[in-house]
Amino acid sequence: MKQVLQNLKDGSTEVAEVPCPRVGSGQLLIRSTRTLVSVGTERMLVDFGKAGLIDKARQQPDKVRMVLDKIRTDGLMPTFEAVRNKLDQPMPMGYCNVGEVVEIGAGVAGFAVGDRVASNGRHAEMVAVPVNLCAKVPSAVGDEAAAFTVLGAIALQGIRLVQPTLGETVVVTGLGLIGLVTVQLLKAQGCRVLGLDFDADKLALARRVGAEVVDLKSGADPVAAAMDFSRGRGVDAVIITASTKSSEPMHQAALMCRKRGRIVLVGVAGLELSRADFYGKELSFQVSCSYGPGRYDPNYEDKGHDYPLGFVRWTEQRNFEAVLDMLAEGRLDVAPLISHRFDIAQAPQAYAVVGGSEPSLGIVLRYAEAAAAQAAGTATSGASTAPTERTVVLPAAASSTASPSAPRVSVIGAGNYAGAVLIPALKAAGARLARIASAGGASSVHLGRKFGFAEATTDSAALLADPGTDAVVISTRHDTHADYVLRALAAGKHVFVEKPLALKLDELDRIEAAATAAPKQLVMVGFNRRFAPQAVKVKQLLAGTPGPKTFVMTVNAGAIPAQHWTQDPAVGGGRLVGEGCHFVDLLRFLAGATIESFQVARMAAATADTASVTLRFADGSLGTVLYLANGSKAFPKERLEVFAAGRVLQLDNFRRLTGFGWPGFTKMNLWRQDKGQAACAAAFVQAIQAGGEPPITLAELLEVGRISIGIEEALR
Repeated sequence: MKQVLQNLKDGSTEVAEVPCPRVGSGQLLIRSTRTLVSVGTERMLVDFGKAGLIDKARQQPDKVRMVLDKIRTDGLMPTFEAVRNKLDQPMPMGYCNVGEVVEIGAGVAGFAVGDRVASNGRHAEMVAVPVNLCAKVPSAVGDEAAAFTVLGAIALQGIRLVQPTLGETVVVTGLGLIGLVTVQLLKAQGCRVLGLDFDADKLALARRVGAEVVDLKSGADPVAAAMDFSRGRGVDAVIITASTKSSEPMHQAALMCRKRGRIVLVGVAGLELSRADFYGKELSFQVSCSYGPGRYDPNYEDKGHDYPLGFVRWTEQRNFEAVLDMLAEGRLDVAPLISHRFDIAQAPQAYAVVGGSEPSLGIVLRYAEAAAAQAAGTATSGASTAPTERTVVLPAAASSTASPSAPRVSVIGAGNYAGAVLIPALKAAGARLARIASAGGASSVHLGRKFGFAEATTDSAALLADPGTDAVVISTRHDTHADYVLRALAAGKHVFVEKPLALKLDELDRIEAAATAAPKQLVMVGFNRRFAPQAVKVKQLLAGTPGPKTFVMTVNAGAIPAQHWTQDPAVGGGRLVGEGCHFVDLLRFLAGATIESFQVARMAAATADTASVTLRFADGSLGTVLYLANGSKAFPKERLEVFAAGRVLQLDNFRRLTGFGWPGFTKMNLWRQDKGQAACAAAFVQAIQAGGEPPITLAELLEVGRISIGIEEALR
């Protein structure tokens, strides 16, 4: 299928052939008929992509601070590579979609195959969208009009925050698509509206739907005009839908408001506010969040948990429905807002208009399958015309250094870590890359083309069944790991799974049984730190040291929002399982003895990921893992200290290893950080080729997995 992707490095747009997405639980699979280019938002993305590195940095000062912190802790080259990999990822464009439901995910109620729906799906022939981000389109609303649903919801949410009443005076600053929709919705609520803009055509459209206007290009004073418009009292509210770096719209809004007036920012504006502007009038200011309540809440959007109507009357989905009702009743007219129409294959031309000087407003993308069916007078329901191919054959790599006898490796999961670290390590280790799978398809095509995979797919079952695949690498969300491991073993594949191996003890039991029944199939977990060159050196130094040791592992993990998927016990398992297992494994490796018991303590209920874990080993050694979410990012993330026989070793962030009182050893420093990812992947590939012992025994993997799950459960 075709999908519009943008390159963040240079701002170029392409229409890529990607696999059809698979419909997940709580989702609808939709065949697109029309999508709307949000000129304001998408132009910002295009402009950002076209900007040079210095200009990109100026646009995102917060990210610059993060980069500088990373340089101080990890070094210049790892930071440079991380930034380059981030910019290299293609961005799927669009969020205003209309189409027809062709498949329904598990747990979805209230929708049927054949329903026309509006959603925040991408510019793509097929999209998989969570059900709470979809709404049925009334029969009286055409596809082009319905494509404005999401933009309409953005406008409507800004209006809801203003809480206008019949007869109030409201100024709308910025008459782009959202501004013009805002004007119409305000008029429908009985408000008197004054529109401000520099564009004569947009001002004419606002005047056409009943607003009075001020042409800012003419030099007219907007504050004086607003005071005159409000009969000298000051306007009741201002909604800013403009996109500008200037703080002048905020200053003007404060000046033109009456006492206790309301200001809502829907667009983007500078926020250098004057206290004096707001203090004397006791003005209210609020930033509107996209489509409404539920936005960015994973429980609402991803898991489909609706908010009770009696307590949250207007959610994202209910705002969608309200906009569609306004369209059906003719109280919202978006036909005059469409300036251009392009077929999906012409998307680069559409974005040339977006990023160019040609006047534009609403740009609609049309999809060939639907257009052909409608032109022929046939029904558009059913999947017969839907581009549902879930595997794409990729162009052959120009050259490959892999030996013909090297294992063929397929990868499930095409996220940041897979693309930046794991796949490059597998390729450097000499693996032949077969298939790569992702849920959406775009990321698997990108990484597939970049690293020379033969195929990209959204069909993980077909990947697991592929007779040409010797080993499967799993780099997906934590709650899927155990199932994929079991399915890969059942399919006769070697398995490399990114940590953790599983989230539940019974899952580990099933993996143990399956792996024991297939002793010739390797099971490997990406515990890369034990393969780091400095960790290997520590192990060598400790080998000749008598008596028990004491290990102190300090992890300056940093804070992650409680809503992040890694904090969700059902999805991420919690940070002590998801990442803390790395450090349990490292200490287990260095001690060379089984873990007999553990104790845990956390700082407070509100910071469950700030904890101290003490491990007691069978040889009498002690290990402490301080996993801390309350530190500064300017401090190095990981520090290991080892105390043994009157000597000390200190490893700082896998860059500097120092010995104190250690005969014949003082230091081992690296030019760049090396956490052992490349060596870990190479050990897995070599073990498959050699057919010998696994790099980490199954017993150790299971031991670390059980201890890590026990630690997380104790913390809860």
